[in-house]
Amino acid sequence: MSLTNPLVLDTPMDLDAERQILGILIKYPHQVDKVIDRLRPSHFYDLAHRRVYEIIVELYNKQGRISYTQIYNVLRNDRITDSPAELLISLTESFVSLSELEPSIAILQHQEGIRRLVKATDTIKALALDPKQDDLDEIQARAQELIFAATQKQNVDGDDAKNLLEVLNKCYLNLLKRREGLEDSYGLSVRYPSIDGMTTGFKKKDLIILAARPSMGKTALALNMAVNVAKRDIPVLIFSLEMDDEQIGDRIVLGELFRHKQAGEFEITSYEYQTKLSDEQFIRTQQVFNDLYHLPIIIVDKRGLTTAEIQAKARKVKAENPDLGLIVIDYLQLIKPPTDSNRSWTLIIGEIVRELRDLAGELDVPIILLSQLNRSVESRENKRPMMSDLRDSGNIEEFADVIIFLYREDYYYPDLAQQNGTEGLVEVIFAKQRKGPTGTVQLRFIKEYTRFIDEFTGQIGGA
Repeated sequence: MSLTNPLVLDTPMDLDAERQILGILIKYPHQVDKVIDRLRPSHFYDLAHRRVYEIIVELYNKQGRISYTQIYNVLRNDRITDSPAELLISLTESFVSLSELEPSIAILQHQEGIRRLVKATDTIKALALDPKQDDLDEIQARAQELIFAATQKQNVDGDDAKNLLEVLNKCYLNLLKRREGLEDSYGLSVRYPSIDGMTTGFKKKDLIILAARPSMGKTALALNMAVNVAKRDIPVLIFSLEMDDEQIGDRIVLGELFRHKQAGEFEITSYEYQTKLSDEQFIRTQQVFNDLYHLPIIIVDKRGLTTAEIQAKARKVKAENPDLGLIVIDYLQLIKPPTDSNRSWTLIIGEIVRELRDLAGELDVPIILLSQLNRSVESRENKRPMMSDLRDSGNIEEFADVIIFLYREDYYYPDLAQQNGTEGLVEVIFAKQRKGPTGTVQLRFIKEYTRFIDEFTGQIGGA
């Protein structure tokens, strides 16, 4: 007798398809290779069927083969059914044809996906009706998280365990791409040659910390990079927890006005843009607006967002824009901590950074997370940031894949910078890279236009 889940009315399942797959695997063990990476035990609704599949997978992974006798002995010891022989006979008799394997796999994948979705909606309903839950934004964020998780393609057990041959095959393919000069063999280029040279592009799933003291230009640099990426028709999501959307828009426009100035086409100062333009200047600025309208940049400028709300909004944008290439969050210390947390700020920051690192992995995009440095910098004679300046900010150093500091001599020592000719010069310090070197490159900051230029090449990026 088979031990079966209690039947729920309209529960999505197909027991015949389950029996057909198991029957094929028992009679034709070499077919296990076609199934093991596509189905998890949870794809089987019947508990006895699920256990038989678990046994098949366990035996196959352990010794590379399965047998009727071995399955029978494990079932008998498990006591999951009173009659293991009867169960196995029924499964093998259900076998019709090898041609039924692929359609049956598709059926189980579909039915299990529907069950996940139904479970998520039940959880959302219970959450919404819970009298203890009075924060609507938190409920909505949790609901979006549940729906996103339920609708994503699920990894099967063992997918994350890869043998060396698989890994080397991927590495060799990337080697061939680099040899052929294919851009997609690199990470995400931000079109600053000095930065791209250090990183070979920001990698998917990476959490990049861009940290500095206030007024160093970290927001400007992040926006410059975001625009440069978007100009290649790669969607970018920006969370601005400090500036509103109009401020961001004005900064983007100013950056493009500087581009035209740099090219010798026309010059419109920041002051002129923010006061009153002549007729000719207005027409020129309209052209800049027209050039920017098509950029795939999504801006969320709500203050006081929690990590859960950021995750929910990012998942929604990713679902609507599958080619999402970059997320920028400005900035870490403005993320609202959980209302029910009584932990120290240091621990809260560490948890936020970990969750955002996980989000980068989940959405398969790099995330640039801006961060303020602690005030210890100000007490030193040498005010270049160091890793120790992050130590009071949770586990940033531990969880980040890339850590970048910004330093401007002219901010702290204007007279010395004028003397040395380093006015506007920004040191971009790569203090940590899991997949690349550390070191320093130089950009020049045009503060009036909130625009960075690559000091080595003179490029302003995004061309």
